[in-house]
Amino acid sequence: MVQRMKKDLPDRVIVLTGASSGIGAALAARLAAYPGAVLGLVGRDAGRLETVAALCRVRGATVETATLDTRDRAGLAEWVEAFDGRHRIDCLIANAGISAGALEGGHPERGQQVYDIFDVNLVGTLNLVMPMLPLMQERRHGRIVLVSSLSAYAPLPDAAAYSGSKAALLTFGLALRQVLAAQGVVVNVVCPGFVTTPMSKTFGGWKPFEISADQAAERIVAGLARNQATIAFPWALATVSRLSQFVPEQVLRRAMTLFQVSAKRRS
Repeated sequence: MVQRMKKDLPDRVIVLTGASSGIGAALAARLAAYPGAVLGLVGRDAGRLETVAALCRVRGATVETATLDTRDRAGLAEWVEAFDGRHRIDCLIANAGISAGALEGGHPERGQQVYDIFDVNLVGTLNLVMPMLPLMQERRHGRIVLVSSLSAYAPLPDAAAYSGSKAALLTFGLALRQVLAAQGVVVNVVCPGFVTTPMSKTFGGWKPFEISADQAAERIVAGLARNQATIAFPWALATVSRLSQFVPEQVLRRAMTLFQVSAKRRS
């Protein structure tokens, strides 16, 4: 028997991208357990997406799916607007993201990888948010959740494009939160550390304070319930990442180099 959440979910109708695996799949499963949940799940892998949807339906949620790449601006906008016509959207969770993983020889992401990372992580997020934002403002109701990363605070030298795309999401989200607050629209930015997901496995090496996708989903939902501006975790790594912004650049670069060396030795 599936255990239902005792408290009502403030955001009943939720659209979630990147729902076919990792944090997205774990979030979908957790949100599905709330009474009256209606989920619009978006992902690129139809088989995995349907597996997640089936689990959510077992937990009591009404679920619709869309096999879409978030870079498809027109296709995503058309689907989101149609879904909103059937179920007025309360919350958008822009979770879809990619990385190039750890590259040999200390090289940064290269060529098309850089464009792809920014297109999915940043532009793909805008493709979800922008069609619905005017409607949320008009209704004076809604929530926008942007999934960034702790690398937005402490950029990874071997993942410059990934870190840069996530930093853009953090900055955009916090600025948007301030301007939309008076219009009845809430914005939250999620900044996870290392989470055990298929994408995380591409990094290799040492991942301090790594947690499971289920643990990440639990912390995200708790942070949304508290309406935290930034939902950053785990706390120890989040604290170090934030404090790194006050460290002189030369010292910080040296520390990151030593971290990379240590990670390689542990891998």
